[in-house]
Amino acid sequence: MSRLFFGRLNKLNQHRSIYQKECYNLMPTTNQWETFFDNHAPRYMQNTFTRNTLAEVDFLLDVQQPAPGSDILDMGCGTGRHAIELAKRGYLVTGVDISRGMLAEADKAAREADVEVEWVQADATRFVAPRLYDAAICLCEGAFGLLGTDDDPVQHDRAILQNIYDALKPGAPFMLTTFNGIAKLRRLTQDDVEAGRFDPVTMVENSDQEWDLPEGKKLVHVKEHYYVPTELARLFEQVGFAVEHIWGGTAGNWGRRKIQLDEIEVMVVARKEK
Repeated sequence: MSRLFFGRLNKLNQHRSIYQKECYNLMPTTNQWETFFDNHAPRYMQNTFTRNTLAEVDFLLDVQQPAPGSDILDMGCGTGRHAIELAKRGYLVTGVDISRGMLAEADKAAREADVEVEWVQADATRFVAPRLYDAAICLCEGAFGLLGTDDDPVQHDRAILQNIYDALKPGAPFMLTTFNGIAKLRRLTQDDVEAGRFDPVTMVENSDQEWDLPEGKKLVHVKEHYYVPTELARLFEQVGFAVEHIWGGTAGNWGRRKIQLDEIEVMVVARKEK
């Protein structure tokens, strides 16, 4: 059996009822991302960027070096592809996501893989951890950078980082990937600014876009916060993290390497200072 040892399962179940009750009560009014991911969830794993989970987990474990059996928080876990692979390798994992649809797919995948993961539906900006974790990840725009219509971009992302920081033990590692603002700036024109599709002061894109998704073409309202590395480092440090590395972080192409100017994502490797 690949399930976690019963002692650790008992520990998990002791927290689960309180944990879910608290987090469900923190759910805000539905925003466009919750609606989008609820609808997209059954086809999410058909996206090409989801195909390198094993290599990505190998890499994050090599970088973070968590002890065997560590308790790991996956913020914005989506369909749980990283959380489930970590659970297969013996880690105790809590996956948090705003979308019930994504968590339903995650729970189904965990059952098929015969592993236990604690799934929690919560808005990452309001998440309160019931215990301290040994490590955390927030990958592939796991809430960070994805704004609701009325969200302030700085307050939204700072709140997510603060909640992750508060959920970690002193000295615990944290890895995040988010949108590469350098690439976005290289693709934009002044027309995008004048039309209100992009604000160069806030680095926020706010527009309706036609996306080519596995379920077909779909019009999606996008409000996303893009970052340049200096801004990311400053935000992490304001919360209390020590930033160790900023690397290229596009899904499927992780490595200890410089950022490629036109790639989609960047990676921050940080640690909660003791």
